Amino acid sequence: MKKLLAAASMALMTMTGTAFADGHANFPERPIMMMVSYGAGGATDFQARIVTMTAGNEDALGMPIAIINKPGAGGRVGWNWFATQAEADGYTLGAYNIPHFIAQSIEGGVEYSAESFEPIANWGADPAVFVVGADSAFNSMEDVVTYAKENPGGLTFSGAGLFVGHHIAALQLEKAAGVKLAYIPNNKGGAGAMKAVIAGEVLGGVNNLSDAFRAQEAGNVKILGVFDLERNEFLPDVPTMAEQGFDIDNASVNFRGVMVPKGTPQPIIDKLAATVPAMFENSRVAGKMKAGGSPMHIMTRDEVLEMWAAREETLKELLADL
Repeated sequence: MKKLLAAASMALMTMTGTAFADGHANFPERPIMMMVSYGAGGATDFQARIVTMTAGNEDALGMPIAIINKPGAGGRVGWNWFATQAEADGYTLGAYNIPHFIAQSIEGGVEYSAESFEPIANWGADPAVFVVGADSAFNSMEDVVTYAKENPGGLTFSGAGLFVGHHIAALQLEKAAGVKLAYIPNNKGGAGAMKAVIAGEVLGGVNNLSDAFRAQEAGNVKILGVFDLERNEFLPDVPTMAEQGFDIDNASVNFRGVMVPKGTPQPIIDKLAATVPAMFENSRVAGKMKAGGSPMHIMTRDEVLEMWAAREETLKELLADL
């Protein structure tokens, strides 16, 4: 009798596992939503709409991806919602920004960490840059730092929020230059921060290269420096901070990609991880990203897992030091 019960139990487990796998074999069967923690018009929103534009193709997911914006508090509003309320069924994706959500979780006061999410794939790496209005008297980072030294706390500049890449870049600049700056986080994200620079509400700003590239092309801003290890192909004439004498690395570079909530069934994670990177590689996607001044950096799920872990270690040391 015991042998019969054991055999029946094993058969039931096998059937359940098969049914579970078969239940996700046709995923996705309806349109998918992707949450962006920043407002419409900013770099993350702009890029998310481009990289998901071919999702409905038969050689991709075969279903469209709709973007929903949940901005606020430098991304905290959206990621808190994603970690605590989003359905873990594969039909609710989230856009991630690194170092943003990891730095915020290290600082505390949020309901998420890297353990709250499962990465799928990375689409871009967007360095921070320092921008000023097109008619600004500042023409180099030396000009900016000289003003900051002569006017302690008087150099006002905008960014997308607290403990996002922009803020980390600002903290690094303060330390490297030995100055005190007046960083003003904008509750409308990168787009709002850029508008503040263009409108003359602040003397300068730290923003994404992609946002700044479009603003410079329109003649609205000047880009004075790049917070990265080397010059960017979109801005070959703009020197890095290190080239201008400031010991600043690439800790603030904004990696962007797709994730799902922890608890999403593994077969769905595997299907997305196998499909999404190829979706990013689509030639139409690459062309529109390049036209928008948006640097691409495609990474697989395994590569993103390694990047998240490495960035978390770096940020713990960096934030403790700053």
